[in-house]
Formats: sequence, C-alpha cells, structure tokens
Amino acid sequence: MKNLFAFAVALFALHAQSAFLRSQSHTGQEPDTSCGKGFDNLVAGSQAYYDTASIKLWAHPYHAADNATFAKEFKCWFALMNTMKCDGLPSQADARKDKLTKACLAHDTEWYPIWKMFSDAEVKFFKDNYPAVPIEGDKVVVVDNEYKSAGINYKQAMTTAKEVNKKELLCLTLFTIDDECVKWPYIRLGK
Repeated sequence: MKNLFAFAVALFALHAQSAFLRSQSHTGQEPDTSCGKGFDNLVAGSQAYYDTASIKLWAHPYHAADNATFAKEFKCWFALMNTMKCDGLPSQADARKDKLTKACLAHDTEWYPIWKMFSDAEVKFFKDNYPAVPIEGDKVVVVDNEYKSAGINYKQAMTTAKEVNKKELLCLTLFTIDDECVKWPYIRLGK
C-alpha cells in the first residue's frame, strides 16, 4: 500500500512539474505562412474563382474526385499564389489561352505539354514557391532533368497532390496567372 501511495505522489509531482514548465514557456510557434494568408482569408471573388477552376480543370474521369480529396492542398497553393499576387508574373492569356484550354480539358493530355507552356519565370516561380520541399538533410536526386526528393518532404500531402494531379495543378497555376492572378470571380477558358 505504501508503494502505491508513493507511486501516486510521484506521478502527481511529475504532472504538476510538467504543467508548471508549460505555463512558464513564453515561446510561441511561428504561424505557418506556406499557404499565404490562407484560403479562408481570401476575398469571396477569389474563392469563387477557385471553385469554378476546380470543377472545370478536374474533368478527367480518373481525377474527378481528386479536387475534393486534395482540396486542402490545392487551396493552399491557390491561396499562396493569391497572397503573392502571382509574384507579379504577366498574363500570357492572349498567346496561350486557347492552346492551354484545349490541353487542360483533353483527357489524353499528360502533364508535360502543360509544363512546356510555362515561361522560364513561371517555372522558377513554381519551383521556388510550391510548398513541398525536401526536409532538411534529405537527399535530392535528378530524374528526367527534374529535381526529386529521395525521401520525405515538408508538407508531404502537397507533394502527393502534385504527383497525383500534376496536369491539373499546372493548369490551375497557369490559368491563375493568365487571369491576372484572379481578376475575375470565375476561370476564363479559351475556345
């Protein structure tokens, strides 16, 4: 009985010490800005734009539900682009909107033809800002002229969403830029 009482006192003391240490901690966690100011903090027109884009661009029968499955991840990228005002990238809608629309809506188009429509500045913007990077100390390998993580990424779900829906994600990126970083409350498709 004495052992049980001593154990209970020791457990209480440990709990009390833990609570005291937590209450004395004045270090707060930095806010996660990898999603910009967050999708819920975007203006209603920008949110409406995303809603129409996610319906139009995720039209492939095998990917139709992915816009809902990875909604948090795609909204994160969209919010970051909006918060950054697409890094000031100019719209190229006049030069590529029709070709981009045809490629993005075709069921037989892979991601690479969309990637080839990116300007050098847009490629840099995407690679520098898409919030899925290898964790510190992770090895990076080059496969097919692309840098790929050999392991786990910060925001691993963002990496998964990108790999599973690369074509749609790239289309969302280019349409957002070409629509002047969401100047309208709906996606503007070409002919």
